[in-house]
Amino acid sequence: MTLFEIAMLFLAGTAAGTINTVVGSGSLITFPTLLAFGYTPITANMTNNMGVLPGAISGAFAYRRELRDQWPRVIKLSLFSLFGGLGGALLLLRLPPAAFKAIVPVLILLACLLVILQPWLRKRTAHLQVKSRRSDIIRTGGVFLTGLYGGYFGAAQGVLLMALLGMVIDEGIQRLNAMKNVLAAVANGSAALVFIVRGGINWEAAGIIAVGAIIGAQLGARIGRRLPPRVYRAVIVIVGLTAFFKLVLT
Repeated sequence: MTLFEIAMLFLAGTAAGTINTVVGSGSLITFPTLLAFGYTPITANMTNNMGVLPGAISGAFAYRRELRDQWPRVIKLSLFSLFGGLGGALLLLRLPPAAFKAIVPVLILLACLLVILQPWLRKRTAHLQVKSRRSDIIRTGGVFLTGLYGGYFGAAQGVLLMALLGMVIDEGIQRLNAMKNVLAAVANGSAALVFIVRGGINWEAAGIIAVGAIIGAQLGARIGRRLPPRVYRAVIVIVGLTAFFKLVLT
């Protein structure tokens, strides 16, 4: 591995860690970087997952203040994120690449629309935010599906989670973001277990990305806490639309 490749993977990891902690979609930086250096799509996807995972854990730790009194709910939802991540990783290894090109952009566009409509939807769906069997099914089912997507690819998983959590949980956007970081880390971690067992991760590249992602996650937490809710929502939509067009046009 050349010094240039090391530097680019480190910078990509730092950018991904920052973006993932604030919003999500950091994999749209690291994944194409790996492809540019000649890694096959499957190897790049598995290596990327392993590389950004420490950054996701770092981001969740950085938001520990906002998680302090949310752990019972977060632990419950994390179980569904875990099983979703496992299922998504298995799907990645079995489905044809064409399925990815068809499904992922639609999910990202839907997530952006949900984020834009979130204040209105929160009022219209206030009954879903109360403690009931129906609302619990929507929360856990939605987290499982986003975990499934996260294990399958992961870019914009944070956008999907923020859209979902904002509709069904009555919390401030910073507390929702803290929850999002934990759920995304769990999904990525469970998918990483599948990839480790299967083999094929380039550990050198994953390690370099991981170092950058850990640093970037701490930076992302500082940036995220300073963003007002409307600005935060706008950033989520911009990143999500960028992810959508990048996937559609490539």
